[in-house]
Amino acid sequence: MALKNKLYKEQLVSKTVTLPRLNRLNPSLESTALKIMEESGELAQAIGKLRGLSGERQRLEEEEAMQKVAQELVDVAQTAVTMMFVLEEQYGIDLEVILKEHLDKLRNKGYCD
Repeated sequence: MALKNKLYKEQLVSKTVTLPRLNRLNPSLESTALKIMEESGELAQAIGKLRGLSGERQRLEEEEAMQKVAQELVDVAQTAVTMMFVLEEQYGIDLEVILKEHLDKLRNKGYCD
C-alpha cells in the first residue's frame, strides 16, 4: 500500500478543478464568507464524526465517511469559487494575478515545482 501511495504521489503533480459560477444568486462578500465558514464546519463535523472526536459513536463505514468528507470538501471549494467570482465582479480583483502570486509563493517556499 505504501508503494502504491508513493507512486500515486509521484505521478500527481497538480489537480485542476473547474467549478461553475452559480446562477440565481446574488452573493455578497460577507454572505459568501459566512457560507465558507458554514461549509467548513460541515467538513469538520464529517471528519470529527469519523474519528470519534464529537463524542458520538462512529456510524459510518470508512468508505462511506470518506465519501461524505469529499462531498463536504467540494461544497467548501464551490463556495470559495463563488467568493472568487464576487471579488472579480464586485471588486474588480484580477484573480489570475492573485493565483500567479500564490503559485510563486508556493514555489519559493519549496512546496511545489
